[in-house]
Amino acid sequence: MLRHLIGLGTVAGMALAAYAGTDVKRFDPPHWWTGMNDTSLQLQLYGPGIKNADVSIASYQGVSLDSVARLDGSDNYLYVYLNVSPEASPGKLKIFLRDGKKKSTYAYELRGRKENRGAAGFDAGDVLYMVMPDRFADGDESNNKVKGMRFPVGADRSDLNVRHGGDLKGINDHIDYLDTLGITALWLNPVLENDMPGGSYHGYATTDYYNVDPRFGTNDDYVKLIDTLHDRDIKTVMDMIFNHCGSEHVWFRERPSSDWFNFSDGYQQTNYRLSTITDPYASDYDRKLSVDGWFVEQMPDLNQRNPHLMKYLVQNSIWWIEEAGIDGIRMDTYPYADKDKMGDWCDAVLAEYPGFNIVGECWFGTPAAEAYWQKGSLLSGKEDDTRLPVVMDFPLMMLSRDLAPYKEQTDPWNGLNKVYDHLALDYIYADPLNVLRFLDNHDTERVVLSQPENLDAWKQAVTLLLTVPGIPQLYYGTELLMSGDRKPGDGNVRRDMPGGFPGDKVNSFERGGRTDIQNEAFDFISMLLNWRKGKKALAEGKMVHFMPTNGAYLYKRYTSDGEEVVVLLNGQDNDLSIDMSRYAEAVRPGLRYKDLLTGDVIIPVSGSDMNLSPRQIMILEPVK
Repeated sequence: MLRHLIGLGTVAGMALAAYAGTDVKRFDPPHWWTGMNDTSLQLQLYGPGIKNADVSIASYQGVSLDSVARLDGSDNYLYVYLNVSPEASPGKLKIFLRDGKKKSTYAYELRGRKENRGAAGFDAGDVLYMVMPDRFADGDESNNKVKGMRFPVGADRSDLNVRHGGDLKGINDHIDYLDTLGITALWLNPVLENDMPGGSYHGYATTDYYNVDPRFGTNDDYVKLIDTLHDRDIKTVMDMIFNHCGSEHVWFRERPSSDWFNFSDGYQQTNYRLSTITDPYASDYDRKLSVDGWFVEQMPDLNQRNPHLMKYLVQNSIWWIEEAGIDGIRMDTYPYADKDKMGDWCDAVLAEYPGFNIVGECWFGTPAAEAYWQKGSLLSGKEDDTRLPVVMDFPLMMLSRDLAPYKEQTDPWNGLNKVYDHLALDYIYADPLNVLRFLDNHDTERVVLSQPENLDAWKQAVTLLLTVPGIPQLYYGTELLMSGDRKPGDGNVRRDMPGGFPGDKVNSFERGGRTDIQNEAFDFISMLLNWRKGKKALAEGKMVHFMPTNGAYLYKRYTSDGEEVVVLLNGQDNDLSIDMSRYAEAVRPGLRYKDLLTGDVIIPVSGSDMNLSPRQIMILEPVK
């Protein structure tokens, strides 16, 4: 019979069809690679009535058919498991499907792996800059409204809770801004398709795990953006969500199996009480509702205990690392998913990419609760180890709301003492350098609720964030003093970057479009960001700090080979004189130090006083 090429759904480069027969609409993943450490490859085939088709493959060196899984759900899925051994070479593997007299042939592409393709990981030497793509910049107005998608309005900037039109091209257009600012890693809120009736501008209701949302651009646009960022030595962290998907995902409308979702009989909302997971007295009822309940009705809860689903999710992570060259993953709502299976996921990703890094959103109010979820924690124990490398310091964020500890001055138990006491608990973490520190993000109030009159407290908060142990994360617009709380809704803390959208009267991406105080903020944070690049004392150094006295807080970061940075903060709004002899183990008497902020060289003398102006910040490095 005559053979002909056909296109299949939205996934390009998929198949070669022999003749009309069993109709596979798409394969997930759309292609794979030879030379992977894990030789097992799952193919999810989707098409009308393909569940009972017989499967075979043509002879292909290094590739064999392991098994076929037919689940108890929709007839439109078939799960094919292949073994792709190290001997396999790139090429097209023919897959044969037969259902009675109907038969089809498809050519599945196995690609060669690219060398030096991302996966560099991120660490305490980096600073992550978090961007909500819909709110950063609109570089292509033609994709604001996409025919056939479920949200018909397109971009409507008059409503804070729908899409505004930001896209990948808009980010690409402003890479110079990011480079000048000095960040080393870009964390984008989810970019995958969210074809939901409400628009899902935030990206947390995935409807396609293998395609970028067309209102942001294409998969190629995403890859090109990452390549361009890499050319500027800026890494990329991809935001993923495995706890739930969007209710318009084909999985929810046509369920692959009866246990693909938790509470599959209908909507059961989670109780949002994550403490039940570790609570030694928690009831099974409460614990199950915490983990298996749905986040919201539009986000049905995925069951990671289903091995076919979990294999799909693991492969999806690896596919994006290999395809796009991402350097890290931020996993949303991490504790709401199955802890053991997510630990297996961490192991699988890091086995394939040992230099990679993963941060999980573990939203707790205490350091102890956070520390439990970090890999190697003594709180969880060896058998219950989560295997998650990085957790997020939500307690520091909550402490820093509206710059509270950086504003207080007189009460000896407040002010910078609160920050000192918080950092004094770092012993509870298995690895304090792998704690993501932040002042705010897309789910919280901005660190400043309203425009500040001066930057004294703000500068101290930023200085601490960028110099204490851990991985710093900044929220877009922090450098412009973007402010706001969540009382009007989440959209109020996710406002557009001024100048990123057609028709904007103010362009804050350029110096002339910023106010004097915004330029002061931008210059300060940019100076610190560019200075800290390559600082081993901050990337891997230890810390010694001194209890704040009369509002003065001093700490030193240092390495075994002699690199050191000393930070001194006056937390008061008045002049302060401090006795330097107290700090002799951190600031060596007689050694010359240069202040980063002023350029002044100082020589501390044991037993003498140092005079600090109100809210003064000193960042000192020894002069060689």
